[in-house]
Amino acid sequence: AGRLLRGDWREAGRRLATVDWWLIVPLLVGILGTILLLASVIETQLEERPETMAGLFCGLVLASAVSACRLFEWRGAVQIGLMAAAALATFGLLGLQSGPVADPSLLVLAAAGAIAICAMILPGISGAFLLLMLGMYGAVINVVTDLRYLEAIVFLAGAAVGLGLFSTVLGRLLDQARNPVMAVLVGLMFGSLRVLWPWPNGVGVISRHEHEVVSGTGLAWPGTGEWAGPTAAAVVGFAVVLLITRLAQD
Repeated sequence: AGRLLRGDWREAGRRLATVDWWLIVPLLVGILGTILLLASVIETQLEERPETMAGLFCGLVLASAVSACRLFEWRGAVQIGLMAAAALATFGLLGLQSGPVADPSLLVLAAAGAIAICAMILPGISGAFLLLMLGMYGAVINVVTDLRYLEAIVFLAGAAVGLGLFSTVLGRLLDQARNPVMAVLVGLMFGSLRVLWPWPNGVGVISRHEHEVVSGTGLAWPGTGEWAGPTAAAVVGFAVVLLITRLAQD
């Protein structure tokens, strides 16, 4: 990425040529195929049951954060401080988010793809989680369900370039400072629960005709009869992640 910013196109091209595109391209195609199969269902549920979907995502991310705590060694107060600082910073910054992005530009879509794909090399982090934090999850799902091919290609291109350029940097960080980096990532996950808190508006809503955008960063306690569905979804999501983690360890 630094080479591109400095205008060193030859060196950037050489670096890109060393990337295992035979692995990355089929991987991206597989991800797109999965999204195509599930996008319509997810879009409908986000519009009609935003609180329940937020509960599901909240359970998934909370379990992922708990599982990620076991992926590194806790060494004193420094790492706890890093985790707490990352959690508080993320919680505060997400409060500034106005709501989901209804109509992102091509540049924003490419950037979202580049950021989301980094989850593949970050233990315990998912691309969907990063898109939710950015307020881009619903927008990406809409691109797929509406068959907007140009925007889908731009998103995938951003993902491919992001994986090729950032994987080396992130890999080195994890190799050289795994424990501090993981502490920050875990804090980021805990802090992001602000966006995933089900009440009052779930992860945020973009109306079917994009007339209304409702922020998902507001916080409230559930009213009478409003807690059962999201809570059950959160328990299911939490249990699924723990089960998958246990099976992977076996």
